[in-house]
Parts: sequence; structure tokens; C-alpha cells
Amino acid sequence: MSSDFDRIYLNQSKFNGRFRVADSGLGWKASTSGGSVSNQSKAPFLLPATELSTVQWSRGSRGYELKINTKNQGVIQLDGFSQDDFNLIKNDFHRRFSIQVEHKEHSLRGWNWGKTDLARNEMVFALNGKPTFEIPYNHVTNTNLTGKNEVGIEFNIQDENYQPAGDELVEMRFYIPGSIETTIDGDMPKKEETAEGVPKEEDETAQITEEKSLAESFYEELKQKADIGETAGDVIVSFPEVFLATPRGRYDIDMYKDFIRLRGKTYEYKLQYNQIQRIVSLPRADDIHHLIVLAVDPPLRQGQTTYPFIVLQFQKDEETEVQLNLDDKDYDENYKDKLKRQYDAKTHIVLSHVLKGLTDRRVIVPGGYKSKYEQCAVSCSYKANEGYLYPLDNAFFFLTKPTLYIPFSDVSSVNISRAGQTSTSSRTFDLEIELRLNKGSTTFGNISKEEQQLLENFLKSKNLRVKNEEKEAQQRLQTALGSDSEDEDINMGSAGEDDESVDEDFHESSDDDDVAEEFDSDAALSDASGSDVDVASDDESRPTKKAKTE
Repeated sequence: MSSDFDRIYLNQSKFNGRFRVADSGLGWKASTSGGSVSNQSKAPFLLPATELSTVQWSRGSRGYELKINTKNQGVIQLDGFSQDDFNLIKNDFHRRFSIQVEHKEHSLRGWNWGKTDLARNEMVFALNGKPTFEIPYNHVTNTNLTGKNEVGIEFNIQDENYQPAGDELVEMRFYIPGSIETTIDGDMPKKEETAEGVPKEEDETAQITEEKSLAESFYEELKQKADIGETAGDVIVSFPEVFLATPRGRYDIDMYKDFIRLRGKTYEYKLQYNQIQRIVSLPRADDIHHLIVLAVDPPLRQGQTTYPFIVLQFQKDEETEVQLNLDDKDYDENYKDKLKRQYDAKTHIVLSHVLKGLTDRRVIVPGGYKSKYEQCAVSCSYKANEGYLYPLDNAFFFLTKPTLYIPFSDVSSVNISRAGQTSTSSRTFDLEIELRLNKGSTTFGNISKEEQQLLENFLKSKNLRVKNEEKEAQQRLQTALGSDSEDEDINMGSAGEDDESVDEDFHESSDDDDVAEEFDSDAALSDASGSDVDVASDDESRPTKKAKTE
């Protein structure tokens, strides 16, 4: 007869279920009341008795917890028991499986230092012999040496079977000071002389001492335990020494059945295929390189920096020849319609085709837009960063730092405005992209004026609302001028007067109004330019001006 326990949570899940202990093993099934329909329809969790290794009883987040270390399935956590259930569970496990249930007390001091124990299925952080917390290896997705004495651990939050309730820890760092000396066996020749005095060489095994930091030793052991470094399973295909513009560095790319391994000199990343949301293949505007951009969610982390886009850069004409490491049966069943057995083409084409087959994501390529120089991008700036804007068939893409992806479905309108009124800035214009739902706007500046008409026609062909502020200003001016010419009552100032109209403020000078120049009462009048004007040229009785004598 089996023993049943209700309202038990498996691996800190959001929903409870029924836990059963039988002679054949353990079982757990989600509750039929409450929770989502998909969660209720999941198959029950079964653990054979042969998989049981050790069992621990301790305080948990929802009461008391039963932690089971298995032989091949990692750590199983069952939470929600009451204190009265301990004796029943202890007797059941001893009678059915001949396993002693160990009562484990945790350290509640709250100190942040202690000792680590890399056990079979989890890492235990303990203080004075009592565990403070445990980290199962199957929750660790990546680890890096973030400093000489510091190790960073990133946790897996993409596991569909692991759905914890509440907030989730995504990263933890350990400071591990000190160093240790390790010995490496090496062969060194030893010279000896024979009876004839001829030197004789003999091989002798020597020990070479090497100093290594404790943090590096812990990092390497954790990689091995958590199955991060040398991953189980065969590599389908590898691409060595690939240059990544973001995050910057050279990495070896190993592609497995379910994930990608990026191995660099300092950092290593494990990227699940379900994290890759988009694959974009774009030629760089320099006509030398080609880019492949992977949109990743959740993004890769490097300390406090996140990388939602991974930018791979290749030589445009670089070629590669690879053969997939798959047996005939596996290839025919899973990859026959997705991949080729052998590739001999340009590297970026091979990589994009393999990514498409393994991730089931289509590869986005440039659309119908062509600039004045027959390129699929225009040079521009975003804030203080220079880059290139790619108008694709359904989105804007800005490369390289920062990498921006703006789908057309999120665009409310596009405004084309002049950057200024000076002779230099009139050669460029700004492209302001307003987003829907009041999400603000993004402005790309310093775009050549020569690209304006081509870009405007392309955006209009994609049914986007395009506003040209310069053209609208000219139309408003023409409309205003046209309405003024039809209205005779509007005073336009001197510009609206007839050329032959009389200026009433001007009085023609007469003889009585003549004012002689200074110091000479008989001097002739002078105009504004200084030339003499003969006011009474027909009056012959006026005496002429006498020449001055010395």
C-alpha cells in the first residue's frame, strides 16, 4: 500500500500536487484543481527506486522539504510537508528502500562566508559544518572568471520544466582568495657517464610545480561538475576563431543538438537554441565584411553588462568546408530536410544555413531598399555613435553599437527634418522614428541629403506615415502667398505698392529751400553720393562759380 501526501510542490514549482511513495518508487502529479490547463495535462513525475541515492529532511520555504539525490537525474526537491510527516516518511523509506532519511539543519546566521563542497549533484555552501544554501548543477548555465579571485555563476531560467514562483536569482559571485601549488609530471633527460667516459642519457620523470589561484581551481572544477566545459554529446559542427563584434573577442563556436557553445580565452557562454529569437544576415557597408546578428532573449550576461544581440563578423569572401558529425540514422530522422551533409561555400552562408536548420528560425536578409551607392544601408549617427541604418522589409536595423531593432509594426510615424539652417548641416537630415503606445522616439541623424528621396519613397511603399517637415513648411508658405495675392485689402507694406506711386513724404526742392554748403554761400547742392546736382540749369543769369586763386 502506498503513502500519499497532498499539497506538495515539486522543485519549487508554482503549483502543488500529490506525492506518492510506493514499493516501485516515487511519483508526483499536479493537482487537478487550480493552475493552468497545460500544467494539469503534464505527465506525472516518476522516479524508480533504483535511482535513489541519499535523502535529506530539512526546513523549506513552504514548511519542510524532502531533498532526494539521485544517481542520474540530479537533485529532486519536494516542499510543503508538515513536521508530523517526518516519522512516516522516515519509516517508509527505511522499510521500502532501506534508505536512512538524514535530518539536516541549515545555518541561519546570515553570514556571507564559508566553505564550498562540490558534491555529486549540487554545490553546498556551508558554515561551521551546516549548509547555508545549495545550488543544483542543473540550474547552472554558465560560469566565468570575472577577476583574479572572483568567480561568477549564471543560473538557467529557460528550463520549461523549472517554473519557480516569485522572483528568481539570475547570477551569483564568489570571492575566493589565495592560491595553491599544483605539480605536473614532465620528462627531463638526465646525463650519466659510462665506464668509457661516454655520456649516457636516461629519461627521468620530474615534477614541475605550478602556482594556481584557488578561484581558477574552483572555476575549472565547477565547469566539470556542472557539465559546462567539456559538454556531454558530440559536436555537430565547429567554427574556429570567429570574430565577435559584440561581445568583442574571438570565440570558437561549437554547435550541439540543443545549444551553442562559445569558447573564448576569457569567457565561455552556453546559448540555448530557444534563446535565439532572430537571425539577421547583412553585408557591411565597407564591402569587405559580412555580419550575422543573433537576437537573444534572455540576453547573455558579462558581469553587469547584458548583450541582447550577438554580432558575428566574417570576411566577405572567406570560404569554409565542413562536414556534419551526424550518423546516417540521426541525419535521416531529424535533419534531412534542414541541413546538408557537407558544405563548401562562404563561411557566413554556411553558418547561417546551419543556424536556420538547428533553430528552426528563418534568416532575415536585406530587402528591396538600395541607397544612391547601391548599398542596403545608409551612414548615420545615433546619439554620439556612428553606424549604419538598414531599412529592411519589415524593420529598421542599426549597427553596430548599440545594435537596435525596430519593427515596422511598432512605428507610428517617421519624420524627416533638416538638421539645421547652415550650409554644412543643410547637406544632411534627421530621421525621427516615433513609436506606438507612447513609447517615445528614436532619432538617426547626419544622413546624407542625397539619400532622402530614395529613403522616403521606400518607407512610403511600406505603408508608413512619412512627414517631411521641409516640404510641409514650403507648402504652408506657398499657400500663404497664394491667399494674400487674392485679397486686395491686405496691406503688404512697401512690397505691395506700385512702382509709380508717389511718396507723399517727399517734397521736391525749390530755389527757396536751397541750403548752401558750409563755408560757401554760393556752393551748388550735392546729392547723397557727393556729385554736383544742377537744380536750375536753365537759369543762365546765375553767375558761375569763380575759381579760387592762390
